[in-house]
Amino acid sequence: MPLEGKHNFGSINETRVTFVEKAITKERCDFLQRLLEYNGFEVLVEEAARKSEEEPQLYTLGVTDIVFNPTIWIYQRKLKTFDGQRVTPGYWEQRTEESNPNYWNNGSAEK
Repeated sequence: MPLEGKHNFGSINETRVTFVEKAITKERCDFLQRLLEYNGFEVLVEEAARKSEEEPQLYTLGVTDIVFNPTIWIYQRKLKTFDGQRVTPGYWEQRTEESNPNYWNNGSAEK
């Protein structure tokens, strides 16, 4: 799921949360839960309702910090990877495990 600037909040199990991502797979949910807990957040997960047993089980993940916004935390370089590097948009979206280049480096070098 791409990063959005919109701040979504609501409730999971009667606890107010900031929604991090909705309708995600178990693997994505596990990755985000580990990453956010590593960064000190209390994470809540809720199974999404399925219309039929054939549909895959999807999840909603939120944190109890109401002011948390993943986009802001990533671009302000506040989140850390498990090896102490800074989380980049590519790392967050699980496209790469590389924490470089920085988001503002588009690959072109000035000469």
